[in-house]
Amino acid sequence: MLIKTLIVVALIAIVVSLASGMLFLIRDNGKTERTAKALTVRIGLSVVLFGLLMLGVFTGQIKPHGIYPASHPANPPAAQPAK
Repeated sequence: MLIKTLIVVALIAIVVSLASGMLFLIRDNGKTERTAKALTVRIGLSVVLFGLLMLGVFTGQIKPHGIYPASHPANPPAAQPAK
């Protein structure tokens, strides 16, 4: 449950960083480096988010699934073991 909470926190932080970058871009008219720093923080947070997602999958706390349900024709049935 901790990983899922950290993922949500990381997503919120990414959105806040993106919004602050937009705000700095509008206010400063490109005269300062605050926009670049805010977007650099966003990239770092995105890397952390990716790492958290991979950690969640590898530890089994997050279970990936496909786009289609198991009964969909795009999902072929599992191969039967040889007898």
